[in-house]
Amino acid sequence: MAGANETPRNKLIALMYLVFITMLALNVSKEVLDGFGQMFKKIQSANERVNQGNIIYYDKIEVNSQEKEGKWVGHDRTAKEIRKESDKFFNRIAEIKNIITEKQRVDDPELNEYSQMDKGEALDLIFFDASGVSPEGQAFVDMINAYKMRVIQVFASQFPQYTDLVEERFYTGDFEGKVPTADGSQPWLANNYEGFPLISSLAKLTMMQNDIRLTESDVLNALLGKELEGSSKVNTDNYITLLKSEKGAYYQGETFDGSVILGRKGGAQNPNEVALTMDGVKLTESEYEKIPGGIKLNVSAGRPGDHRIEGDLVFLNAGIESRIPVDQSFAVIAKPNSAVISADKMNVVYRGVDNPMTISIPGIPDDKINASAPGLKRQKGSKFIMNPGKGREITITANGKLPDGNLVSTKTKFRIKDLPRPNATFFRQSGKIRLPKASIERAEVGAILEDFDFDLTLKTLEFKVKVPGAPTITCKGTKLNAKALQALGRVRSGQEISIFDLKVQNPSKPNYKFKRVAPVLIEIL
Repeated sequence: MAGANETPRNKLIALMYLVFITMLALNVSKEVLDGFGQMFKKIQSANERVNQGNIIYYDKIEVNSQEKEGKWVGHDRTAKEIRKESDKFFNRIAEIKNIITEKQRVDDPELNEYSQMDKGEALDLIFFDASGVSPEGQAFVDMINAYKMRVIQVFASQFPQYTDLVEERFYTGDFEGKVPTADGSQPWLANNYEGFPLISSLAKLTMMQNDIRLTESDVLNALLGKELEGSSKVNTDNYITLLKSEKGAYYQGETFDGSVILGRKGGAQNPNEVALTMDGVKLTESEYEKIPGGIKLNVSAGRPGDHRIEGDLVFLNAGIESRIPVDQSFAVIAKPNSAVISADKMNVVYRGVDNPMTISIPGIPDDKINASAPGLKRQKGSKFIMNPGKGREITITANGKLPDGNLVSTKTKFRIKDLPRPNATFFRQSGKIRLPKASIERAEVGAILEDFDFDLTLKTLEFKVKVPGAPTITCKGTKLNAKALQALGRVRSGQEISIFDLKVQNPSKPNYKFKRVAPVLIEIL
């Protein structure tokens, strides 16, 4: 049944597959390889003839656009887009062919022996590796699919009757990129190219180039024919203007490179399926609304930084599924909720304590900001701790990359100061205090940093006590020892006891040496 509608070209493709299968089962004869060589040359020659005809059509559409304007402007834009995508794809295949035939003379049949092109390692090294399809091989399949979807988007969306043809010409397997085989399934690329003789792969790559040129020809013929038959007046009610920008946010002083393009609203259908993710998380039905030609999002803008929407919009035309790829991004900038007020002369960090710091750059996510200085350590996000060492000044450098790729770098100097002199305390009182003798026996000796912003608890290691009429007594820890209590028993009302020469320590920074601790004087009541 299918044979009744076969064209000579379809018969040629069927013959190629039949020979492929035969070659896998038998030793390939020189005559077969030479036959593929002749087939390769004929297809290559056909490509040149089709391209020459296409150039004439491209020129005709461009002339109509310049002379008649109106509807021809849109078709000239469509033709140029197809030409750009086709040349890019065609030239990439040509590059691959040049690589795999670098040691062959395929351009001159008299200098080339196709019968010797029975080894396919040159192409296998590009398309495959130990794990299967190589990254470069997958990139080739992705290019085929991207070209197919771009043609469908630009051309077949206007002439849906060509969708089937484009899908068939550039078929690369099912949604997983596989094709059925006698043993189950395998990747489309392996099924078509892995292990085949070089000349057969060369012929097949040239056939794909032929598909590209024929697709261009179909586009050009359709544009010319449809426009000659159609009305010369564009129904402006069916179109809206859309603003397309390369990124979601711009900075002051940048060049805005957005494009204003036409979008069709009249007659456009809603997507049949939405397969999109935002930052890798699939969108739910409550987060978008289907509208003619696309969707309207209803999602939280999220945290500051760049956000990416990826996936496909799926349309069904006459039962045929078309997937339009989506890859868009937008930027979210933190909303200010407070003013920034700083004292210009108060950039100070203290030696001997953890100095908390916040380091951020507006418009750049915290995890994309780097800050460096001796003793600086990140805690989480924009929160850092600074522990300065020697010296009197330190410079902190913060840098980050804007979405446009420009680097922002800032250096800020801070003065380094020692911790203030501690004051000795008795009964949690400092300076000169008055206490009854009985209270002194059970009190503890400590030290504080008065009027200091850091909540720092000091540990007393040792102190000295001077009691009237007795030698200076050294006590360990925080309480008077037995010798000091004995001397205290002889003290009379009105006399003063001095507690001095404290040795104190910051438990979290035990090596820090404090300044001499101020004494505390106690008058006996």
